[in-house]
Amino acid sequence: MANLKEVRTRIDSVKSTRQITSAMKMVSASKLRKAQNAIMALRPYATKLQEIMANVSDSIGSEDHAHLKKRKPKKVLLVVFTSNKGLCGAFNTNIIKKTVSYIRENFAEQQKEGNVHLLSIGKKSTEYFKKYNFNMVANHDHIYDELTFANVSAIAKKVMDEFAAEKYDVVELIYNKFINAASQEVTTEQFLPLEKVAEDKQAEESGYENDFEDDFGDDYEDNYEEYIFEPDKETITKEVIPKTLKIQFYKALLDSNASEHGARMTAMHQATENATKLVKELQLSYNKARQEAITNEILEVTTGAEALKG
Repeated sequence: MANLKEVRTRIDSVKSTRQITSAMKMVSASKLRKAQNAIMALRPYATKLQEIMANVSDSIGSEDHAHLKKRKPKKVLLVVFTSNKGLCGAFNTNIIKKTVSYIRENFAEQQKEGNVHLLSIGKKSTEYFKKYNFNMVANHDHIYDELTFANVSAIAKKVMDEFAAEKYDVVELIYNKFINAASQEVTTEQFLPLEKVAEDKQAEESGYENDFEDDFGDDYEDNYEEYIFEPDKETITKEVIPKTLKIQFYKALLDSNASEHGARMTAMHQATENATKLVKELQLSYNKARQEAITNEILEVTTGAEALKG
């Protein structure tokens, strides 16, 4: 049994830790609300933009636009999204493990030839991939200091230009998709070349298909296809494709940001509960040790008194 001073010191230490984790939970909850509002506001816009792009890009051949060209994936760029800070459970670990396994499963040959490059967004992935000598071309850890569309689109544009210049044949994003505060889904998403998404799939994801079918019945497809384009499909496509790509990149970063705060809030909530349980256990140990000490003192006094009588 530990002495009273040790147990009392441990209790004070755990209570201090509990105050810190509780404060961090509240801070993360506040940041999560803002981050969640941002991603939830962007998703319908991004979905509709992809729907429009899917419709108008049918008239554009893959060779007519640099970002639609499909090439054999000899040179690969993976954009990895993590956080700058820790204490967010398995948030960063899941992304790093997924990146390593994804390279082994899909780009093993390119990795052997040194043609798999990594662009890191977040200090945790930057530190890991530097430590284990992965081929990192750049990092943009500072983006979280001012997370705006203008700053993010500058990074996306650079990646798009490098793809158009055939520096890379395929670009993929690896990030945590925000589901809710307690759940994040590790997602791999092709960024370039831009894939033409089927219109019916986009309509279904955006929730418009069922509504249109209810309103128009068998004439749904005819009504859904009738668009008037001004000035023309080709011009619109050249404007929509770069914007769609920048929005896709921005959405991935907002997803990762919201997921980070959700994971940290959940982790700090669990840490606070664990600290509370530990305090109760330590207080029970303290009470037992104190009772034992009192009992020993009583026995010593009684024994001394009996000795004096004898």
